Amino acid sequence: MAFAARLRTRGIAVGFTGVEDFVRALDVSPPDSLPRLYWAARISLVRRRSDLDVFDATFAAVFQGATLAVDPNARRTPLGPSVGGDDDALAHVPGAASEREAGRGLPWLTLPPAVSDAGDSDSTFAVPERLPSAIAAQADEPFENLDEHEMQLLGRWLESAVRTWPTRRSRTMAADRAGRRIAVRPTIARSRRTGWEAIELVRERPVDKRRKVVMLCDVSQSMQAQANAYLHLMRALALVGDAEVFAFATTLTRLTPAITHRSAAVAIGQATVKVTDRFGGTRIASNVEALLASHHGGATRGAIVIVASDGWDSDPPERLAAAMARLRRRAYRVIWINPRVAAPGFEPQVSSMVAALPYCDRLLAAHNFRALAAVVAEISSTASRGSTAGSGRR
Repeated sequence: MAFAARLRTRGIAVGFTGVEDFVRALDVSPPDSLPRLYWAARISLVRRRSDLDVFDATFAAVFQGATLAVDPNARRTPLGPSVGGDDDALAHVPGAASEREAGRGLPWLTLPPAVSDAGDSDSTFAVPERLPSAIAAQADEPFENLDEHEMQLLGRWLESAVRTWPTRRSRTMAADRAGRRIAVRPTIARSRRTGWEAIELVRERPVDKRRKVVMLCDVSQSMQAQANAYLHLMRALALVGDAEVFAFATTLTRLTPAITHRSAAVAIGQATVKVTDRFGGTRIASNVEALLASHHGGATRGAIVIVASDGWDSDPPERLAAAMARLRRRAYRVIWINPRVAAPGFEPQVSSMVAALPYCDRLLAAHNFRALAAVVAEISSTASRGSTAGSGRR
């Protein structure tokens, strides 16, 4: 408790839950070395990565000159200098020396025996440092600042961001006591027991089905920095919600079978190989028309359609407007995500973007992974609110 109070005075938010976890950890696995005590305290009491330096300094000041009550004879040893150069080992920790010189350590009676530092151990086992706050911080980085490993971590973070999935009402009915509709046939079947008097009414309700999601991703030259990250978004939607995903530049390529591989690296590699016109020109109108004319065009009926592009198109704007109007009549909602939207003072001045916007329900930014998580949240929120969709509504 005194150590937790010392951490609070240094600015670390240590709650009662953390103290309770620390006490239980000491009870379950009493530490036999200073590194074990350090990790038990750090895992239990530290919640933010920014507090690690302050925690190290406080821990060094409190426990560096103390003995652990492991050996009953330890308290009989006279006070003396620490063995093994522990003071030098922690000399780099900011604030440790000032704390020790001020005499504000906890009132331990004896000094610790020689212990080895965690870095000097010959064991092949290491304590994994899991820092979800660091992953969340990387979500604000631009796509071009992330390497492939960080992309994969944030891709898994996107998969976990899908809390609920939008549903739609189907024609299938299921028995439900709270249903508004009376199931005639089951009610008549039960009335045989009561002389054909319908004493017990069987009620039913419509069964909700998962709403389809279709995503079209622009992989042209102007979207080179965002294409890899958008593939991770497509993979998250395809894995969690069985979405249909397509990539386009000058031609349309279906990526659903390739992107759903169990390994993220293999999935992205297969998708990259399959797109033969990557980083080329852009023909948005032609590819939307190709999707609606193909046998996969039925997937857009009553679906949430996501178009990921910066709006640069070599097709005429009026052709894109006609294609988007057809898509809008089929879809439940049309969401356009654009990496340029987050720029200060953004205005849709590209002619193709201006032509497509009247047929979009939302225009969202997509410049980093946190913005992509907001896109996933927008899809999930469709399950709990109405939509202004038109005749394609299901």
